[in-house]
Amino acid sequence: MSVAININHALKAYGKNVIISDLNLNIKDGEFFTLLGPSGCGKTTLLRMIAGFNTIEGGDFYFNDKKINDLDPSKRNIGMVFQNYAIFPHLSVRENVEFGLKNRAFDKKNIGPMADKFLKLIQIYDLKDRMPEQLSGGQQQRVALARALVIMPDVLLMDEPLSNLDAKLRLEMRQAIRNIQREVGITTVYVTHDQEEAMAISDRIAVMKSGEIQQIGRPQDIYHRPANEFVANFIGRTNMVLADCNKNEVSFLGHKIKIKNLDYNGKVRVSIRPEEFIITDDKNAIKAVIKDTIFLGLNTHFFMELPNKQIVEIIKESMINSNNESDKEIYLTINIDKVNVFTEDGTKNLVIANEK
Repeated sequence: MSVAININHALKAYGKNVIISDLNLNIKDGEFFTLLGPSGCGKTTLLRMIAGFNTIEGGDFYFNDKKINDLDPSKRNIGMVFQNYAIFPHLSVRENVEFGLKNRAFDKKNIGPMADKFLKLIQIYDLKDRMPEQLSGGQQQRVALARALVIMPDVLLMDEPLSNLDAKLRLEMRQAIRNIQREVGITTVYVTHDQEEAMAISDRIAVMKSGEIQQIGRPQDIYHRPANEFVANFIGRTNMVLADCNKNEVSFLGHKIKIKNLDYNGKVRVSIRPEEFIITDDKNAIKAVIKDTIFLGLNTHFFMELPNKQIVEIIKESMINSNNESDKEIYLTINIDKVNVFTEDGTKNLVIANEK
């Protein structure tokens, strides 16, 4: 079985150094939930509080209706996958996977079949007799995942499990982890600082900063409607342009655009993601000058100077015969349906406020 995780007013401090001050979080039964944020934001600290590896200075932690604050980690029925794999070098793949079952005094006649089931599920059955030193990094991480799942935990906790793998292996393993989690249906809490990884695998994401949750939502909601400027900058790329707002009309660079669900007067910051700029032949649009280009295969990234000397990034599908020389003048319009508008201090998305 799996469980829901409910955290109320969590507090974590080391002496006078407060890491998490007052955090509330509800994770659904069977959900793939990711804690995302920069280094030092408290995401691993929170994960270790759930696991029982860190003390809890305040607040209440529940698995369903069971309070776990003072419950020994071995009694929480969790599976844990670490960044450094943490598999036993002196045991074979099969012995590593069987270890948790033997440690829990599982019925001996069922240990082999259970191990086989998860060796096949994680697609490492053919490697069962190898030693860890004979495995690649991705294969070792699969062993760690099989060992964590074979004990049938209520919760699977994963702390930056892919950060030691190369780029291609990370892509393969994140899809494997997502597929396996869906098949097993276990509540999973995943920690990462990689935004793309979080969006690819998560049902919901909590974006953290300085021990506080900035926004919780589905990947598409957080990307298209970030709650504040920090989230907009952390999830993907964005260009911030200073502007004046009069009701639903935003004015900048001598141009005016009308934004749905906006009703505000004053200085604002307009968030325009690189793919939301549109190159046009309309010479009445925003003039820009190409300063640099980066070709990345499918897409080309343009760095353009606006009339106010601000450099913005624009992403477009690469063309075979494109003419992208520096100092070329072009004209831009904006996909206004996807634009976000923040207060001048960047703490509040004014579009979200009026959509609700």
